[in-house]
This record gives sequence, C-alpha cells and structure tokens, in this order.
Amino acid sequence: MSLPTDAERLRLRAPPDGRAVMRQSWRHLGFLHWRIDPAVLAPLLPAGLDVDLHDGVAYLGVVPFTIPSSRAALPGLPLAPPFHEANLRTYVHRGGHDPGIWFFSLEAASRLAVAGARAAYHLPYFHARMSMEVTGDAGAPTVDFASRRRARGGGATAELRCRYRPTGPAAPATPGSLAFFLAERYLLYAWDGRALRTARVHHDPYPLRPGSADHVQETLARAAGLPATSGPPSLVHYADGVDVQIYRPHLDNAAPVR
Repeated sequence: MSLPTDAERLRLRAPPDGRAVMRQSWRHLGFLHWRIDPAVLAPLLPAGLDVDLHDGVAYLGVVPFTIPSSRAALPGLPLAPPFHEANLRTYVHRGGHDPGIWFFSLEAASRLAVAGARAAYHLPYFHARMSMEVTGDAGAPTVDFASRRRARGGGATAELRCRYRPTGPAAPATPGSLAFFLAERYLLYAWDGRALRTARVHHDPYPLRPGSADHVQETLARAAGLPATSGPPSLVHYADGVDVQIYRPHLDNAAPVR
C-alpha cells in the first residue's frame, strides 16, 4: 500500500479554492496519541479510505480544546457561544493521496454546534457536559479537562478526563516528522450513510510544543467500538491555539459508495 508523500501532505496545507463559510478560534489544544494496530482500525472505516501510517505505525488520538469564537465568514456574525470540544480520531488517506482525519466521535458542550455539524457535515458529534480549567501562567499552563456525553435513548455514554501541559518551546512541526503527521491535517472525512464526504480547513501551522499528560481516563474509544486505550498516551503535544477557516463540505465523487 502506497502512503502519501511529504509533498502530498504539504499540498493540503495551502488554502483551498473558494471562500470559507466559518471562522473559529481553537485554544489550549492537547494532542494525546496512542499507538494502535491498523488491523483494528481498518474495518471501522468506510469504503475508499485506508489507514495512514508513520514508520509502519497507526495512531489513535484524543484532542481536547476550547473554541472561544465561532463566526460566519461573511458577514462575520456569531454562530455559537464559546464551547469546549474533544474528538477521537485516526488518520487516513485514499490510495496514497489526500491524507486527512477520520473522526470516530466528537464531543461538544454546545447543542447548537452539535446540531449544525451533524446536519451540515455529517460528523458524529455528541452533546456533552464539559469543563476546562487552565492554571499557571501563559508560558506554562496546565489544563484540566473533563467531558461526559449526554446519552439519549439508552445510547452509550462516554467520558474523558485528563490533565495536560506543555513541556517545551513552540515550533512548527517539521515535514516528515511524527508531530507533523499527527497534527498538520487539513482535510476531514465523514460518512453520510450513503457516501463519503470531505471538507477542508485552513490555518497557520500549529505552534506545537512537546507535552505531557496524566490522570487520563477515557471511554470514548470503547463507545466507538475500539479497544480501550491502555496506559498513558505514547505521545503528547500542546498548542496554544490557531485561528481557523472552515470550508463547505463536498460529496466525494472519487470514493466508492457502499
């Protein structure tokens, strides 16, 4: 199986054609990653997507953060009040092209954001009770994050609790590095029940910092049909934040419909 080249990964960092439909600010991002057997991931992906690998290894990520601002790109009106979010994700491509993110679930504290993302992007969002406490100074913050899904109709609940912090200086990830592979993703995939859909985002490269995490407890993976994560994350990064442009979703005519 061919994997995307560094040039292909960098290609998607350029702004896409067309106008963004939404602008958001993402702050206090934690990138918590575990190694995972790609054979576990592959059956859970829709037709047309392959598990992306770095040095032969697949990764499962949990990314908590907060969104203090969500606005329509034009005319700039607020779309939702500030809210916290956390996603469970892995990394995919299509036959060596278009590397992106596959979300197993996304938790959000805003009912409005959940409804809008489900309707417009067909992403598996869930409403959750969430809290984030940031302590310490701006140069060395510690983030305590908690989330509990508000299950309806007997559906699976899912929780996340973690504490994460930066442990070094910020710098853009180097193309070809594991940090670049995990964080610098500008294409998302979603399944609408019949076909694959894609959407692009654009932002400056993350000001990534090495990080550490402790007190990590999560049942997001199990709720998504994955094995429970075992032990602390194998890799942690932190980013103070980026300002993001989000583009309209598209039906992926290149992918088979199952």
